[in-house]
Amino acid sequence: MTRFHQTLVLFLGLWLSISLSGCSLQTEKPLKIIANSWIGYSPLFYAKEQGWLVENNIELYTVVSLGESLSLYENAGFDAFTGTQFEYQQAKKSKPDLMPVIMLDKSNGGDMVMSNGSIKQLQETPGQIDVYLEINSVNSLIFKDFIKANALTNKSFNFINQDQIKIHTEVTNRFKAKNPAEDPNKSPFFVVVTYEPFNHQLNKQGMTTISSTGDDLQLLVIDALYTEPKTFKKHAAQFRTLKLLLDRSLQDLHAHPKAYYEKVKIYLENPSYPEFLSSLDSIQWLNKDISPELNQRLQEAQFPLEATLN
Repeated sequence: MTRFHQTLVLFLGLWLSISLSGCSLQTEKPLKIIANSWIGYSPLFYAKEQGWLVENNIELYTVVSLGESLSLYENAGFDAFTGTQFEYQQAKKSKPDLMPVIMLDKSNGGDMVMSNGSIKQLQETPGQIDVYLEINSVNSLIFKDFIKANALTNKSFNFINQDQIKIHTEVTNRFKAKNPAEDPNKSPFFVVVTYEPFNHQLNKQGMTTISSTGDDLQLLVIDALYTEPKTFKKHAAQFRTLKLLLDRSLQDLHAHPKAYYEKVKIYLENPSYPEFLSSLDSIQWLNKDISPELNQRLQEAQFPLEATLN
């Protein structure tokens, strides 16, 4: 074979390789993820701002609430979404084989039950107890765990479904009322299921935290990334890469928290740096091994770990 023919064969081989590679890149669909603006999902935001996601054909879209995230996953063609075990349970109603694929964090005091009375007073009161909470959220699971753990399942509750801003207004007005109408069928004590940072203002009004996710594993709130098996199979390499990128994000957080904060603060409504650090104290990252105790608690909550990436 002459040098010309050797060069021609080499050129044709190189052209064919580039053509096939280009075709593969054009036909490979991106992995589309939806997440809401929560500090527990900030490793995703950091990876996006670093350019790591686009480099691996991963697209991240952000919304304000967990409910929006779930709705878009169910109706807008996203491949995976972030949420608590509540959103996972809701999504499983229409997607029975849904699974957590990447564990993100556990609430470590960031979610709590507050009251103007003690647990003992709640146990002993004969009247109906008002409970302020966001019913269509993990608040409802927290309250179920709370009453089970504190022998309150036989009590009568009046559930008041409001967002946290309205709850604060209601509690403020309740404490300000000098001569509220007395209802013999109602308890003078009431309960609020809330979370950081709304608890601080409630505390100033006179509410006390009587149970939280930081006490033990009785109250459980975890966050994960969820997808379906068929989607995982289709994007397996990207999911595995994403897990490595999230681990890398958390390494940067521990090594350079201020630089990390500067990258993610726009997704978290620009909290101050001290507020950001304080919020970090209320969560526990789950990117490493999960303790046997938490593993057992997740089994009790019917939250499978078999498909999660380590």
